[in-house]
Amino acid sequence: MATIALEKLVKRYGPTTIVQGIDLTVAEGEFVVLVGPSGCGKSTTLRMIAGLEDVSDGLIRIDGRVVNQVEPKGRNIAMVFQNYAIYPHVTVAENIGFGLYTSTLPKAEKQARIQEVARSLGLEALLDRRPAQLSGGQRQRVAIGRAMVRNPSAFLFDEPLSNLDAQLRGQMRIEIKRLHQKLGATSVFVTHDQVEAMTMADRIVVMREGRILQIGAPMELYERPIDVFTARFIGSPTMNLLPGALASRDGADGVALEDGGAFVRPPIALTGGGGGTNVLLGVRPHDLVLTGSPDAGAFTLSGTVAVVETLGTETLVHVDIGRRSVIGLAPGRAVPVPGQRVTLAADPAALHLFDAATERAFPRPLLQQP
Repeated sequence: MATIALEKLVKRYGPTTIVQGIDLTVAEGEFVVLVGPSGCGKSTTLRMIAGLEDVSDGLIRIDGRVVNQVEPKGRNIAMVFQNYAIYPHVTVAENIGFGLYTSTLPKAEKQARIQEVARSLGLEALLDRRPAQLSGGQRQRVAIGRAMVRNPSAFLFDEPLSNLDAQLRGQMRIEIKRLHQKLGATSVFVTHDQVEAMTMADRIVVMREGRILQIGAPMELYERPIDVFTARFIGSPTMNLLPGALASRDGADGVALEDGGAFVRPPIALTGGGGGTNVLLGVRPHDLVLTGSPDAGAFTLSGTVAVVETLGTETLVHVDIGRRSVIGLAPGRAVPVPGQRVTLAADPAALHLFDAATERAFPRPLLQQP
């Protein structure tokens, strides 16, 4: 399996710069997910790695070799697209084997390779069918099989699950992850879906406007987002952000919120945001729980229930606090009703703090290792 290194990688279309000098190294056997909103440059980056887009500036190295001028077929990389890109007029076996069309392998070895790939993807019983006779998930597996059959150095996935319904997306996430664990293949996966990123990645690369904002393991980004964009993009539902200001009360430094009149002393260094005294206090919905008797020292908010989302395994509650609404979690099977007054509580250690001007995070204590 290959290593992939991007060094000051730039892509321009005329006067517009789409990818703005990014650096990234993907280790051998690693599963890295590029995530971000539409237009952030993630698919363009993937296409440059594959050789489908020219590099405007910077270098791409595969196993240490600069491949900027190497044709796609010379990079030994397989790409799986959003739209499957399989041939409707030939069978599953012929689609999978198409990657071996120019190979000098003996016919018997080609057939053995096709059978091996089909077996690993659960397609053995479908080899004689044509794509029109397959479900969406089966077609995507055929596309992956065509990529696998060549034994590439790395796999590139360009939003391969976005055309599937929610249930199939969940199934294919598991299948692709199992396949990666089995093959140990270096993989770069592009998506705009943070759930896919969180559930599949060894490391996540958050991109915005052609730049990399943060790189890290899923829980590292969830627990320690570097800025407001990452904090809101990673995690579902999105993080609650409450405006406030740095203040002192009774000789202690903390944050005074604009709405609800709350004053909190988060265990966060109250310097280092790089801007002024206006801040945003962040708390994730799953850390903000409805309670009748909050623990001493807990961060609390009180307000009126506006909307209740009953999801079966959990209940999300939208609570109006002053001029703003926050999302919290109702414990157990307790379901409050709209109009009910409630109190939400969170452990101060779960709070995040961002400078309102720079949107950069204030330093947090290091995560405790298990």
